[in-house]
Amino acid sequence: MIHIHPAIDGGFAPAQSGFSGGTLKCHCASNPVTVEVGAQTAHNHACGCTKCWKPDGATFAQIAVVDRNKVRVVSGEEKLHVVDSSATIQRHACRECGVHMYGRIENSGHPFYGLDFVHTELSDEDGWSPPEFAAFVSSVIESGVDPDKMPEIRSRLSELGLPPYDALSPALMDAIATHVAKQSGALPN
Repeated sequence: MIHIHPAIDGGFAPAQSGFSGGTLKCHCASNPVTVEVGAQTAHNHACGCTKCWKPDGATFAQIAVVDRNKVRVVSGEEKLHVVDSSATIQRHACRECGVHMYGRIENSGHPFYGLDFVHTELSDEDGWSPPEFAAFVSSVIESGVDPDKMPEIRSRLSELGLPPYDALSPALMDAIATHVAKQSGALPN
């Protein structure tokens, strides 16, 4: 069987009504970095890009977004560093265990400015928004997955209820295009 992600392979529960967030912890056995997320996440998805952090044995990352004003480092901030300062998403990872705690877009002109990217599987709380789709599916080849496995991977994603896309979901691609069109004047603000 194709392994997508440990938090996805066995299926996943629906979001809990009224869920208002929780705490994410890195994988350090002592003095972990902890990040408080004070809201429910959105657009949770399996991501095949080579930039997102993936736990051991995962082919895909699991990543969601939340208002950046609802993300706060509670402990271990001194252990965090930005993985690639030239990347659009500034991924803040623990220097010791390597786990990405949150990703932030600092470019105020970016369509997703104001949203932070978080890995809800780092939380012990139940109730987070479940994954809805798979993004950048073909990109797993760039991380070493045999291209001959792609039909099986796409089939497994579909079986799990995660439509596979080689970009973001259509709704998110529409949001990006709308933002760009408004900035260029092709659509009114």
